[in-house]
Amino acid sequence: MSIERTMMQKNAFVFPGQGSQRVGMGLDLADEWPELLDTHYRVADEILGFPLSTYCWEGPAADLRYMPITQPAVLLTSLVSLQVLKRNGFQPDVVAGHSLGEFTALVCAGVLEWTDALRLVRLRGELMAGVNDRVSGTMVAVVGLALPEIEDLCDKAAADSAQVVEIANYNDPRQVVVSGQTDAVARLMELVSDAGAERVVTLEIGGPAHSSLMGQIVDEFAAALAEVRFDDPLVPVYSGDTADRVLTGQAARDCLRRQLTGRVRWTDVVARMADAGVTRFVEVGPGRVLSKLCGRIRPEVPTSRTNDVVSLRRTLAERHEA
Repeated sequence: MSIERTMMQKNAFVFPGQGSQRVGMGLDLADEWPELLDTHYRVADEILGFPLSTYCWEGPAADLRYMPITQPAVLLTSLVSLQVLKRNGFQPDVVAGHSLGEFTALVCAGVLEWTDALRLVRLRGELMAGVNDRVSGTMVAVVGLALPEIEDLCDKAAADSAQVVEIANYNDPRQVVVSGQTDAVARLMELVSDAGAERVVTLEIGGPAHSSLMGQIVDEFAAALAEVRFDDPLVPVYSGDTADRVLTGQAARDCLRRQLTGRVRWTDVVARMADAGVTRFVEVGPGRVLSKLCGRIRPEVPTSRTNDVVSLRRTLAERHEA
């Protein structure tokens, strides 16, 4: 391969959020690279005061779906994958994260210390779970309808039910996630089905994330963000909140605050990174959600994964391919 072709490559590391967790995640990586036990897993267990590593590797699944466990578990699993990539000389040219994954992206970009990010997402999970304890909510993915049509149907479902239902994630041109109170979401499911949606899938998230219902926790989380150091990015970062570059540490802090109640503009993020010259999307962490979404948003750009040892080694081997 020519030096000119290698220099033209531009790799985007993308980091998944809640919903990508699975029992056993990261276990084969820890077996293959046991130094991760000392650099990450034992440190995380000590910081949090409970065996996060055990939840990642052994479950049970019900506990791993509990947001105060899910969020640090996904972050940690993504961080150990990132550590292996970097130790093998694979560095990103640009980064982004889906919702929770934005914390990992900011760690990768040098904005946050990983231990600070771990504490923040633990608190974030606790606060979000508390909202769901007080306000019964849910999230569903709608496939096959355009975003403007779903926005209109959310307005109608909210009016019909006198409850909140809003767009949470614009995941790809054919998949939109809505979030809100249970009755309003149920009404929305009826409306989108009548409108011809191909599929409507209830997500196992555990609460109405990325909706105005999370407004009640914004101030408390903002206070926690204010106590943590945020440096300016060393690597370009795209925020799911704005779909634009994050240029300063303060801007990154503001994005993490706003994302609690704002929608994730993932389709726009991926499109803008591709337009800026990205030649490969590398999903860093558990699952395959983001690599599939990136492939549907920009099918001409190759994707790679790191969700197990085999995939991670393949990604390392593919890093020089354009």
